Amino acid sequence: MELLKVEHLCKTYGTGNTLVKALDDVSFSVNKGEFVAIVGASGSGKSTLLHILGAVDKPTSGTVYIGGENIGLLDENALAIFRRREVGLIYQFYNLIPILNVEENMSLPILLDHKTVDQTYLNELIDILGLRSRLKHLPNELSGGQQQRVSIGRALMNHPSLLLCDEPTGNLDSKSGAEIINLLKLSNQKYKQTIIMITHDHELAMQADRIITIDDGKIIRDEVVK
Repeated sequence: MELLKVEHLCKTYGTGNTLVKALDDVSFSVNKGEFVAIVGASGSGKSTLLHILGAVDKPTSGTVYIGGENIGLLDENALAIFRRREVGLIYQFYNLIPILNVEENMSLPILLDHKTVDQTYLNELIDILGLRSRLKHLPNELSGGQQQRVSIGRALMNHPSLLLCDEPTGNLDSKSGAEIINLLKLSNQKYKQTIIMITHDHELAMQADRIITIDDGKIIRDEVVK
């Protein structure tokens, strides 16, 4: 079943001689439960694409549908709610709240939505992520790998339709990076989580089901890995 549909997406910056096409007529779709890697060199447009898919940036033209919803038609309030409930974001630099401990950081999306935290699900994620002994620790008391585990847990707490990962291992050593990729694969397999991961590392991309390659704002290759 199709979860994400992108139609003729364009993003430009500047005008006239300074015009830059970050995205140039990008179209593709992603089915529910797919794990897709988007690869490309620095400046290829992959991060711009991810920000538009996550509704943190708007295209110059084109349309993005998530779960059949045209997110370009949502006003700012509706978009903020949609982003909080339907899209999970994992960044390279974690973006944890420094004054909140592990449990509080993971629970934050639920509390911001004025909902009751599902303690059973929270505990399940804590155990899967190996954070049981770190629950009351602040971010500055955690390793980079542990902080990224917390950000994964936070992103999964709302059962998002789509999990977007922007270079999730880019700030980690190879061992921690491998652990994070394994956790993403586990969330894909255990919870049927749909994942789109931006990476410049082709070896990491090979862990996905499908690889989309972007160059100069265009999709130049879209291939199934397995």
